[in-house]
Amino acid sequence: MFLLAQLQLIIIGDSGVGKTSFMDRFVDSSQADFRQSFNPTVGIDFKVKNILVDDKRVKLQIWDTAGQEKFNSITTAYYRSARGAIIMYDVTRPQTFKSIEKWYQLMSDHGRGDVEVALVGNKCDLNSDKKVDSKQGENTATELGCHFYESSAKDNLNIENVFMGLVRNILVNMPLERPPDAAGDRGSTATLNLESKPLPAGGSCPC
Repeated sequence: MFLLAQLQLIIIGDSGVGKTSFMDRFVDSSQADFRQSFNPTVGIDFKVKNILVDDKRVKLQIWDTAGQEKFNSITTAYYRSARGAIIMYDVTRPQTFKSIEKWYQLMSDHGRGDVEVALVGNKCDLNSDKKVDSKQGENTATELGCHFYESSAKDNLNIENVFMGLVRNILVNMPLERPPDAAGDRGSTATLNLESKPLPAGGSCPC
């Protein structure tokens, strides 16, 4: 199948906001059991997923980064090749929301000038523990010039919208060159139609 594009996406944010769970849910949304805990990512990890855009294949390489500051020198080396970035915070931990500016600045300093960014407030299933209001997230995203979503890796809520919306924006704004079509690539497949109505620019949890 024709390979339309090969894109690298990166997920950044404080430790414990749910980056690994978020990535795993997207790559394998069929997983029956949600893992309540993960060992912190050491440095960087990645997974691959193939999606279909108007019947053409797009290969995504998704980088999951460590949130601890001691790994910054390692993780920032990967920012430059990322076409899209997800900045994530935990809606139950205000300190992770305050860190958004730091992560955005790191991406600005080390990333591409044309990187597409999405701001994601994760763990919105914990509605009774929510400390960061949706409006705060929306306002911050507006200031940064990016789209805003709230998600739940546990409930598999809004995750596909985040990735598909990010990919849509990248493809619309980048000149496409056909990369080598690597026969034998493996990965789960989803569909995305660029001619369809745009995905919502934001998505708060219906909690």
